[in-house]
Parts: sequence; structure tokens; C-alpha cells
Amino acid sequence: MTWIAIRLATALGVAAFAAAASNGTPSPARARALRVCADPNNMPFSDSAGHGFENRIASLIARDLHEPVQYTWWAQRRGFVRNTLSAERCDVVIGIIAGDEQLSTTTPYYRSTYVFVTRRSSRLRLASMDDPRLHHVRIGIHVIGDDYNSLPPGVALAGRGIVQNVVGYSIYGNYAQESPPSTLISAVAHGKVDVAIAWGPLAGYYAARSRVPLDVSPVTNAMAGHGIPFSYAIAMGVRKGDSTLRGSLERELHTRRDAIRRILQEYRVPLVSDDGGAEPQARANVEHAAPAVAPHTASGGTP
Repeated sequence: MTWIAIRLATALGVAAFAAAASNGTPSPARARALRVCADPNNMPFSDSAGHGFENRIASLIARDLHEPVQYTWWAQRRGFVRNTLSAERCDVVIGIIAGDEQLSTTTPYYRSTYVFVTRRSSRLRLASMDDPRLHHVRIGIHVIGDDYNSLPPGVALAGRGIVQNVVGYSIYGNYAQESPPSTLISAVAHGKVDVAIAWGPLAGYYAARSRVPLDVSPVTNAMAGHGIPFSYAIAMGVRKGDSTLRGSLERELHTRRDAIRRILQEYRVPLVSDDGGAEPQARANVEHAAPAVAPHTASGGTP
């Protein structure tokens, strides 16, 4: 989640570092292992115990390639690619915005969107950023630093003059806690805010695990403003010029597309079509009685 957020912020004008350039030469021979760059504390995407859906997908691909998975763990904050992939400590990032200029990306293997998260008891089911109720409820969003306009929800709210009732939650959070960005979803369950507008995979997973029943509804607006969309296609990324590994991943994404989709649905990732429209699974309520996955042993608690 954090890495996706940073890349979205980059699209809004946050300075980014340069990627290693390809000179068109054949990609070098790589070690006989699928070397994955990942965050050790970023559920539901990845963690050091292997509970994230990106861990699951990496293991699936590695089995097909008859290779072990080797992780380079690094917090997904600014400098993540520079210190991992570009430094050749690892070879693939499992989740990256398709077309990211820093890497060579595969075809997307899913598309998700920002969503509204509300307490089911509130009956505050939202779908559009133009809903007039947004002017009168407490809204939680992720922010980078003190910049409330660093991510799509903040851009959309500011463009509608909705500012005074917005509460910012750091995308970085307290890294000593489990999946720091999940604090935003906990804030809804605990009544600190009435609605959160959050990246779908994070929201779907933690809403399903909440002891307080929560509803998840895709944002139906296509754009947040300033050319910034609400939905994003997610791919895998390798170093530029590494055509061999990229080709292997492309074949796996095609061969294993149904298995990968089942993993995403198990983790309650809201899936949308290429035009941003919600698929039936993304529209469904997140039922309190049926958690997305079995509880895991990572430190920290959920609401």
C-alpha cells in the first residue's frame, strides 16, 4: 500500500528518483531463485511471515519456475526501488502501477480502485465523491507528510471544497505496529471518523477482519481531478533491460491468471474493469461473519 501511495503521489508532482536505464543489451543471467523486493510489514500485500497476497502470488510463480523465493525486505517508502531493485539486491516487485517509468512492467494482473469504508450500523453507504453528505461527516484519508492533496481522495475532496471535516492519517504510520496504513480502517471501526476513503486492497482486507461490521463501496467517480484517476492497473516490475525475467513473469501471469484471481478475491481485493467499473465482487458487502483470510500471527491487533 505504501509503495502504491508513493507512486500515486509522484504522479501528482512529488519528486521521484531516476531508474536504471536500459542500454538494449541482453539481460544478465540471474540467480536460480525468484528474488523478490518486498516490505516485511505491509499487509495485506506482504509481510515477513509470508501472509500477504503478494507473498502468495510470488510463491505460486516460484513453484512453477522450480525456484525458491528469496526476499529482500525493505520498508516501502521513498527510496524503495533505489535501495532494492536498482541496487540489484532483488529482481522483481510483485505490485507496482503498470507503466511505472522506473521499471519494466508486465501486463497488469489486476485493477483496483479507491473505496469508501463505513460502519454498517451507520447505513452511510456512499458511492460518489459528489454525495452531499460528504460535507457533513468526518472523513479519514491517507496523507504523505502534511500534504492532504498528495493522494487522489485529498485531491477530490479539496476540489469540492471539503476540507474542514477531513482527518489525515499518515501513510507511513507507526512502523512498530502491524501494517501502519491500516490505522485508517481502524479509525472507522472505532468511530473516530464516519467514513474512510482508502485504496481498495487495504480497505477490503481489513474491513473483512473488523470486529465491527464495515461496508466497502467502490468510488464510482473516474477521476479525482487534475487528470488523476481513482482506479489503477497493477503489474509486476523488473529492472529495465531484464527481458528474460519479464518474459517468464508474463507467461506465468497468463497461465496462472485464474489462480491469481482467486487469491485476490480471497483477500477481498475490490476488482474493477479496465474502464473503472466495479465488478460484482467489488460491489458486495464485506460480511463481518466471513473474514477474508484466517487470522495470522503477525504482531499487533485489528479492530
